[in-house]
Amino acid sequence: MPGPGPASVARAADFLALTKPRLNLLVVATTAAGFYLGIDRLDTALLVSTIAGTAMVAGGAAAFNETFERDTDALMRRTRSRPLPAGRMRTATAVWFGLALALGGLALLALGANWLAAGVAAVTLVSYTLVYTPLKRRTHLATLVGGVPGALPPMIGWAAATGTLSIEAWVLFAVVYLWQMPHFLGMAWMCREEYAQAGLPMLPVVDPSGRTTARMVVLYASVLVPVSLAPTLVGLAGRVYFGGALALGLAFLALGIQFARRRTHDRARRLFLGSITYLPLIWGLMLVNHG
Repeated sequence: MPGPGPASVARAADFLALTKPRLNLLVVATTAAGFYLGIDRLDTALLVSTIAGTAMVAGGAAAFNETFERDTDALMRRTRSRPLPAGRMRTATAVWFGLALALGGLALLALGANWLAAGVAAVTLVSYTLVYTPLKRRTHLATLVGGVPGALPPMIGWAAATGTLSIEAWVLFAVVYLWQMPHFLGMAWMCREEYAQAGLPMLPVVDPSGRTTARMVVLYASVLVPVSLAPTLVGLAGRVYFGGALALGLAFLALGIQFARRRTHDRARRLFLGSITYLPLIWGLMLVNHG
């Protein structure tokens, strides 16, 4: 029996691209971490429902985002090859695909986990799609808003595992939220010319000197250091995590300070690479040294 042809494979790849799989991987990973930190005894069915439902909602949100931003995506080199700006997919197809994923994911979370997890996922979907996405065209403050849906996935996992949104869930939210700012600003500084060409007023675009961008990087990285120690204080992690989180936080802050002193592409790249190294390491420490 012959397998799928090249056209079918390409079509499937376009639908996968619409879900932003690399970003979705981070969503799934932090959701799973929140779930693990909250659960007393592993429930495989609950875990699968939580992960699959969250991935579906995140994929639907990404599809909506790419639908709304198809015109600006067409103006940037790193996004112009996406299915919609490249003309390989109709807008209506992307909308229906996103709707099916989002509603299916919410239903799976509600029925397979609990209504609280589904509610947090719904807030993530709405805030990302209907608040953050349109704000990106209007103000650089959209980044602060976009950090909210970006930091909610561990709360979905915690809610699914415990049925609550206790202080531990908010600590996990705070760590991810604060991490996102230096992470995104480092990337935005490297891509500021493309953002400007697309008419998106990201902070590095409206702040051509980079002074305000640098201050924000250092501010959020500085606050992240003590906040990242909170998991030990609330009983989520032990002393090994505390020491590791302190060392990682100071190293991440040092990269931010280096960028602030000389706002070059190379130092922004180091900050960005440092950010994508920091997060899995700190989560790994938390999971291994779970209190």
